[in-house]
Amino acid sequence: MPDEHYDDPALAALYDALNPRESGGDYLFYLPMIMAAESVLDVGCGTGSLLHWARESGHRGRLVGLDPAEGMLVQARRRDDVEWVHGDLSTASWDGEFDFAVMTGHAFQVLLTDDELRTAFSAVRRALRPGGRFGFETRNPAARAWERWMPSNVWAAGNVRSWNDAGPFENGLVSFKTTYESPDWDAPRFSQSTLRFLDVATLSRFIEEAGLVVDEQYGYWDRSPVTDTSPEIITIVRRPLT
Repeated sequence: MPDEHYDDPALAALYDALNPRESGGDYLFYLPMIMAAESVLDVGCGTGSLLHWARESGHRGRLVGLDPAEGMLVQARRRDDVEWVHGDLSTASWDGEFDFAVMTGHAFQVLLTDDELRTAFSAVRRALRPGGRFGFETRNPAARAWERWMPSNVWAAGNVRSWNDAGPFENGLVSFKTTYESPDWDAPRFSQSTLRFLDVATLSRFIEEAGLVVDEQYGYWDRSPVTDTSPEIITIVRRPLT
């Protein structure tokens, strides 16, 4: 679920180059679950890269991508054999239609308030068939990833350079500015973002409140357990059969 700056077509077009699908671990982790499901909802699908990959890998069932950024969906619609929906979980109205839902790229962390989290979990539960599952990840706050989001850590895609500048961790939230610069542009481009960091105990309360059950939980993409030093909290929850 990219930030609103991805309505900028130039930045949306760069997203896949800045975030190659084979490099992050999340796509490789979730793809087998997608391939095993007849119907899949990708929440915050962005450019649609994961669902594109599923089609390229032979998925023949229903694939639906949901995203609030129209600029990203322009990229996603390069394939017309996937349903692309402009919106977010607060506007979703699916009822028992999906075997698997997924939220990659730490998009779960843009749910900043308790109400937003409750709305999201409720909408996902409703969208899943009984027994259906939902996979997502959030960065482990104990790993303090934001301390590495600084201008000295630059990444590049072609002739575009980008870096983050993060503020302090306050009340579970971190705000940061991302700068993009290119010799092809008259001036740099900027975005402002805020992410929420939840620990396992707090996350578990929201999951239980939503009537969902944790099936699997890992601290990294290699399926190692969550510890005080693990970078991720990767969670697969299930809608109970009854």
